[in-house]
Amino acid sequence: MADDGFQGFHLTALDARRFDLHARERIEACAQAVRARFPRPIDVAIILGTGLGGLADEIDVEQTIEYKDVPNFPLSTVESHQGRLLCGTLGGKTVVAMQGRFHRYEGYSLQQVTFPVRVLRALGADTLIVSNACGGMHPLWEAGDLMVISDHINLLGDNPLIGPNDDTLGARFPDMSEPYDPALRALARDVASQHGITIREGVYVAVQGPNLETRAEYRFLRGIGADVVGMSTVPEVIVALHGGMRVLGLSIITDKCLPDALEPASLAQIVGVARSAEPKLAAVVKGVIARL
Repeated sequence: MADDGFQGFHLTALDARRFDLHARERIEACAQAVRARFPRPIDVAIILGTGLGGLADEIDVEQTIEYKDVPNFPLSTVESHQGRLLCGTLGGKTVVAMQGRFHRYEGYSLQQVTFPVRVLRALGADTLIVSNACGGMHPLWEAGDLMVISDHINLLGDNPLIGPNDDTLGARFPDMSEPYDPALRALARDVASQHGITIREGVYVAVQGPNLETRAEYRFLRGIGADVVGMSTVPEVIVALHGGMRVLGLSIITDKCLPDALEPASLAQIVGVARSAEPKLAAVVKGVIARL
C-alpha cells in the first residue's frame, strides 16, 4: 500500500525525455520573448550581484526588459536586485546584463536560480561575467577590495544539474578542473593593473544563507581553503560550464570576516561598500569586454 502511494513520483526514461523537452521549450519561450524586443545575438552575458546594479550605467542600454515580462522567469525578491534585463552594448560588444539575480535562500530551487543562464546561452552568449558581494576571510585583504575568482567550493547542499540530463544543453558530467577561464582571469588582472586597481585572486565558497556566518563557521570555511564567502554565483557557474560558456567571476569584498576580530555586519553596510567599490568593478568589466 505504501508503494502505491508513491507511484506518481517514479520517473521513467520516457518521462525524463518529456521533462527535458519541456525544459527546452521553457528556455526557448524566454529567449523568443527577449529576441522580440532585442533581436541581436549577444556576445557576453553579465550577472550583477548585491549592490552592483549601478554597473548598468556603463552599458549603452537599448532595451530594458522587466523579469515579470519574460515567461517562466523568476522574480527578484532581494533589496538592491532590481529585476530586469539590460540589453545593449558595452566595450563594443553586444551584452545582456541581469540587474538582479536569484538565490537558494529566497525559496527557489537551483534549477530556477540558474534558469536565466540557460536563456542567456540560448540568446548566443558564449561568455558569462558573474559578479557578487562577499565576505572576506583572508586576513590581509580589506573591505572594498576586488577579487578574481580562481576556484570555488559548493556548500549549498545541492547542485543545479541534479535530475534528468538533456544532452543538447550539456554533458552529463561536465569537467570542473578550471571553472573560471584562465585567460579571462589573466585579462582581468591586466586590465586592473592598467587602471591602477588592486585586485586579489582566490577561492569563493557558496553557502545557503540567508544568515551571515558564525565565528566557528568562518574558521571552518577558512580552514577548508576559502578566501571569501557568499550565497550565490556557484550554481550559475556550474550551469554556464554545462552549457559550454567561458566564465569570469569577480567579487567585491564588503566586510572582513575574521573570527577573532568579528564585528556585526548589516545589509546597508554591505550594499554601501559594494556601491563604493563598484567603479573599480565597472572599469575591469568594461576593459575585459573591450579586449575579448
